[in-house]
Amino acid sequence: MTIDSPASLGAALRGRIALPGDEDYDKARTGWNLTVEHHPEVIVLAEDTADVVEAVRYASRADLPIAVQSTGHGISVPADGAVYINTSRLAGVTVDSDARTARIEAGLRWGQVIEAAIGHGLAPLCGSSTYIGVMGYLTGGGLPVLARTYGFAANTVRSLDVVTADGELRTTSPEREPDLFWAVRGGKSNFGVVVAAEIDLLNLPRIYGGSLFFDGKHAERVLRTYIDWTSTLPDEMTSSIIFIRYPDIPMMPAEIRGRFFTTVRIAYAGDPAEGERLVAPLRALGPELDEVADMSYADIEEIYHDPFRPTPANNRSALLTDLGDTAVEELIGLLGPDNDVPFGGVELRHLGGALARPLTRDAAVGRQDAAFHMFASLPARMNATHYRERVLRTLSELVRVLEPWDTGRMLPGFMFNDDTTSEAVRRGYADADYQRLVDVKTTYDPRNLFRVNHNIPPR
Repeated sequence: MTIDSPASLGAALRGRIALPGDEDYDKARTGWNLTVEHHPEVIVLAEDTADVVEAVRYASRADLPIAVQSTGHGISVPADGAVYINTSRLAGVTVDSDARTARIEAGLRWGQVIEAAIGHGLAPLCGSSTYIGVMGYLTGGGLPVLARTYGFAANTVRSLDVVTADGELRTTSPEREPDLFWAVRGGKSNFGVVVAAEIDLLNLPRIYGGSLFFDGKHAERVLRTYIDWTSTLPDEMTSSIIFIRYPDIPMMPAEIRGRFFTTVRIAYAGDPAEGERLVAPLRALGPELDEVADMSYADIEEIYHDPFRPTPANNRSALLTDLGDTAVEELIGLLGPDNDVPFGGVELRHLGGALARPLTRDAAVGRQDAAFHMFASLPARMNATHYRERVLRTLSELVRVLEPWDTGRMLPGFMFNDDTTSEAVRRGYADADYQRLVDVKTTYDPRNLFRVNHNIPPR
């Protein structure tokens, strides 16, 4: 059988292709996280759903792996020799204010969805960064800023348009191909290219939120108080604490440049006066900077201040049980003010609430019984070998000291390029859910074309 050439694929597209050596090849293959470099056989710069269909059909005929990228935050393994579908130009968004829903396309970032919804007094259930792509976030399950109140963002998805490995466009929902609908919301990019979604919106134009910055020398006292404080909270309060060391570089604000902080992040979906009362025990510790206030949902990015410039970020994560005195001692011993750890942050996010209840629209991300989520992100300079080794040693030591409190599970949306082994991928799911994912994979992608990811192989 004669296989089409990339040129013939390009002729069939509204968009275009980029091949090795082309002027825009390097830009098109590079995402936000620079720790993995891709060398695909062909990059498809899709203009619409029809282009995605053509690209998948071409990959199927050529028996080539398929990789998908919008922003490149959830990078995993190199897409070498793959058909690399860049969906960043699929950027349509339509809000139905009466139904409180939005139809969103795969190339959008959450900031664009917020902008479209906020004019209607509505908001999407987004994560900590408005620069993150919508589909990678939703297919990973989506851990929102208001997670304890509303649960996983996958629960807000009403339907998904998915191009599966046979090149067919399928609209999935709880009523239409429900197994595929279940699997994609948490199963990441294993089952096809999600080109559009219909999601619920929140009637939540404002929240009470922000950050309390404490000088790093107070890390132990703040951590102990924070852990005790979380045991008293209603589901309307979601929070996290981060040990963060800022680099000494000119672009940093003077008040934080080159310094180590212990910062508590607050997101309260309730009356601001009640939020003030709940936060009072933390304010009593005397934060150096206090940015917690009533705020527009449009400014939700300001709670976390996540970086938006591309960077080689080395990440690790874990789901943890309740933390006590010994855990505090171990964490401070590794990350406290007396330790010159690399710049970046280690966050503990308080879970529970809606996350521990069954989803109204069952999804592969499942419910979670853990008390805290640990997420570490330590940027490493690409050409500084010794510094990168120091980063990796710190991350390995962090995982080691937290092992007594590690539940053995992970959130699918927080599995990165260190978590692509079959053992690590299985940690993202309950045993029965993983077997169900394998069944769905076998049905929709028996040749495992969608394998440039945290792969769930077919039988």
